[in-house]
Amino acid sequence: MKLLVLNGDGIGPEIVPAGKQCLEAVNELHDLGITFEEEHIGLKGIEVHGHACSEKVIKRIQELDGAIFGPHDNVSYPSAHQDYPNPSGMVRRALGLFANMRPSKTRPNVPSHVPKMDIVIARENMEGFYADRNMHKGGAEFMANPDLAQSIRNISRSATMNIARAGCEFAMQRKKKISIIHKANVMKITDGLWREVCLDVAKDYPELEVEEVILDAFAAHIVRRPQEFDVVICSNMYGDIFSDLASELAGGLGLGGSINASNDVCIAQCAHGSAPDIAGRNIANPTAMIISCTMMLTWLAAKHDNPKFKKAALSLEGALAAQLLDGRTRDLGGEMDCDVFAAAVADKVHNHHP
Repeated sequence: MKLLVLNGDGIGPEIVPAGKQCLEAVNELHDLGITFEEEHIGLKGIEVHGHACSEKVIKRIQELDGAIFGPHDNVSYPSAHQDYPNPSGMVRRALGLFANMRPSKTRPNVPSHVPKMDIVIARENMEGFYADRNMHKGGAEFMANPDLAQSIRNISRSATMNIARAGCEFAMQRKKKISIIHKANVMKITDGLWREVCLDVAKDYPELEVEEVILDAFAAHIVRRPQEFDVVICSNMYGDIFSDLASELAGGLGLGGSINASNDVCIAQCAHGSAPDIAGRNIANPTAMIISCTMMLTWLAAKHDNPKFKKAALSLEGALAAQLLDGRTRDLGGEMDCDVFAAAVADKVHNHHP
């Protein structure tokens, strides 16, 4: 089993090695046989390969078993590298990573804005309002004249089926409830198709409780009754927005782990950005990266039907929970540096194995 390590920009070179360190701990404990290979994206990718996310790197991700994908700061790239999509968009589209699964969970002794929440935003990844992800050639944003900007959104039956099924499968392993988010009362054709397909897919899972929530109402309900949601299925931009809101409610984006996956490929990638304002200071919170790595272990366990990887994921989750009780990084009211926190989680892995 080989994983590709891609540090990326900003705080990436701090939080990605933190996630790797925790994976190394469970790898040793559970004899997973994981080895690591390094490559470059972002500014380092431009320096080494002449591109922020080169075809060589994308091909290597596809060839290996998974990747730890650091954040990017494409705003800082040289002007010659501003015209193509950012590394996240490129790799998701090139590898067909249709499912962006983003959990948000309140944790003991971690400050949060709601008393209890444990949800997963299942975000469609391939189309929607994102201009770099829904045209064969050219962008989906354009100007008919200097005073009129327009945008095209794609909602396809196939892409909606993919994320709806991924969300339902995830819910079957949890509390067996899905919430379908849409605005079909206004966008009757696009969100209407989304709603129709999600409901059709859900019929294949009779054990699931299914609810529909109108987009703007969900913004209120996730604050008012977050404990009542389990897996929330959203189109691309809706999911991007609500996953950030959910992370903040649970304690902050430093807790925002996620994976981007297809049926064949999975990358661990935080929901947050590169935080260039704190880069290089060793104060970033690596929790989101550690959570993302835990999710990748669970995905690998399912893909390869390997219970050792599931046990490893449980070990890492338990170690992280224990460390958050003992001490935290500054964004969560603690005093620990990024590397010290990661080392403490890795050390606790050996005391938290099923």
